[in-house]
Amino acid sequence: MSSPLNAGFFRRCAALIYDGLVVIAFAMLSTVLFLLIIQGFISLGVLTLRGHEDISALVQNTPLLYWLRFALIIGVSVFFFAYFWTKSGQTIGMRAWRLQVVSADGKPLTWAKAALRSITALLGLGNLAVLLDFKHKRALQDRLTGTNVIVLSKEENRSIYRNLD
Repeated sequence: MSSPLNAGFFRRCAALIYDGLVVIAFAMLSTVLFLLIIQGFISLGVLTLRGHEDISALVQNTPLLYWLRFALIIGVSVFFFAYFWTKSGQTIGMRAWRLQVVSADGKPLTWAKAALRSITALLGLGNLAVLLDFKHKRALQDRLTGTNVIVLSKEENRSIYRNLD
């Protein structure tokens, strides 16, 4: 059997677009929950609007709340990718485009490695390195974490989900 092909730039970007839509939905949901919690604190008298017209203005103009919301969105994004990469090596978009993240040693990604890979992807900009690496087609996040993104056959792609718990 031949060695798997590393995924090219455009295939990676197509998967990232799919995943980006899902991550945006999760980020919106987590923001709504965050705002509901802030509303709860206001209702309990723990916080006040302090002259702001609404909760969104309060969050936007209060550095602590602003950075908490920012950290929440980053955390949700990192968790999304890390969860799927540790579970099967594939996100939803990667499954659609028959891609899989694999580590150099062939073992599943650890949570730490998956989280680091997500952060070092720089919102997908790390994939630009693939355009410069003609031979190996490795992105910045692949180089920094010792991973590759490979293209699977249709049967290999199907078998991953048959074997999940």
